[in-house]
Amino acid sequence: MRFLCDAMLGGLVRWLRAAGYDSLLAEGSWRDRELVDLCAREQRILLTQDRELGIIAPAVVPVLLLAARDLDHNARELREVLGVDWQHAPFTRCLVDNTVLEAAEQHHREHVPPSSRRVTEPLRLCPTCGRLYWPGGHVRRMQRRLAGWQGGQAGAGDC
Repeated sequence: MRFLCDAMLGGLVRWLRAAGYDSLLAEGSWRDRELVDLCAREQRILLTQDRELGIIAPAVVPVLLLAARDLDHNARELREVLGVDWQHAPFTRCLVDNTVLEAAEQHHREHVPPSSRRVTEPLRLCPTCGRLYWPGGHVRRMQRRLAGWQGGQAGAGDC
């Protein structure tokens, strides 16, 4: 599954990327027709909280009009309605620009905080923006939240 989230769903797009899904965030200036055209061209599912867009888009592309404004409820709705697997491919995409992450080289370890350097899991690097990812405490909290959503539970708080 590939997604396009409307401009109101910036937090959700980040979590979809954390779960490993190819997810784009619409710019605030994009018109509804542009969103629908992009979804059709790239075979994306449109996620929106915009009722008007949720009414016109289904004639052209798959769309899910999210009922709740709460992230935990949105996550549950995506799992129940679309079968989103919140454990799909965790932490394989850049949270910032959606690029597939690559294995980082050993010399990148010097850029990791000392408390996380002894972690044996591999570091990942975004080839587009250069952002380095390592399995520190923040990632562990995010993993718990993704696992909770997969199990049908509310998230483990803000991450």
